Amino acid sequence: MLDGITWFLTNLAMAFYNLGYALTHPGSWLSWLPYINGNMPEVEIKQSLMRFIYYGGSIEFFFVIFTAFLVLTIIGIFRNEFMWRLVRITEGLANGLGRIAAWAGLIMVLQQIMIVFMQRIFTASTIPYFFGEGMNKDVSWWAEMLKFENAIIVTLCATYTFVQGSHVRVDLVYSGVKFRTKRTIDMFGALVFMLPAAVLTWMYGWYFMWRHLVVPKPSASDSLDRLITKARAIRWNVETIGFSPSGFDMYFLFKILLVTFAGLVFIHGWSFFWRSYLERKEGEASEGKHLDKDTLGEGEEAYEGTH
Repeated sequence: MLDGITWFLTNLAMAFYNLGYALTHPGSWLSWLPYINGNMPEVEIKQSLMRFIYYGGSIEFFFVIFTAFLVLTIIGIFRNEFMWRLVRITEGLANGLGRIAAWAGLIMVLQQIMIVFMQRIFTASTIPYFFGEGMNKDVSWWAEMLKFENAIIVTLCATYTFVQGSHVRVDLVYSGVKFRTKRTIDMFGALVFMLPAAVLTWMYGWYFMWRHLVVPKPSASDSLDRLITKARAIRWNVETIGFSPSGFDMYFLFKILLVTFAGLVFIHGWSFFWRSYLERKEGEASEGKHLDKDTLGEGEEAYEGTH
């Protein structure tokens, strides 16, 4: 027990040093990006990519992010207006990204109509995605791409839907308790369910994503030294295999969406905790404060939430 507490506090303290080192030595982990590597040797560029892969799913990175949110929370406890500003920023991120990603639903409908027309009426085997030679894709490619557009809606609109209060919930206790008890339940749920689930999804999804982008394949069990050793042979090997020979061939994008989803849920887990804390502290008058909630428009209130 004592060893666990010591380990936690040590990593918490080292988070400040690790963050400072990462910010002052960006070349050690970002040299693989274009326009940043300069004239660095190829070996060092490959090593920086391996460092990026390692630290992206590491305990060190978790404690840097966790400590940052912890510091923001402590400041917000003493300065509630600062915490409200954080809530507005994080909820604005969820709303903005979700409202843009939601247009993928319309694209899916139009694309499905196009597929039916081109395949059933015009009996076309390929559909051009741009003007010019060699710009055609098989109908099956367009059909399988619908899965990716659906994944965009699921992953990028999840936190947006949460902010809007549109997720389906099973309520056995919540509706019958007092206002402050509800907010206590919300705070507990954010810390015990949302944040750990987001962290686990990120930890598994991070290496799952990179295993489909580079070879030799990195592993979550690899130490930093082992990955640095692998760096000599590392090269990009982006996944281009589909479910069918002529099908959608960019399935690596699903892995990127998975990691993005985990990051968004983690950020909004803190945002939901902050809102719940502030509403609990300020009382019922603060319920929905600064909440940018969508509406069907004036005169349509009776239809909201009925479908």
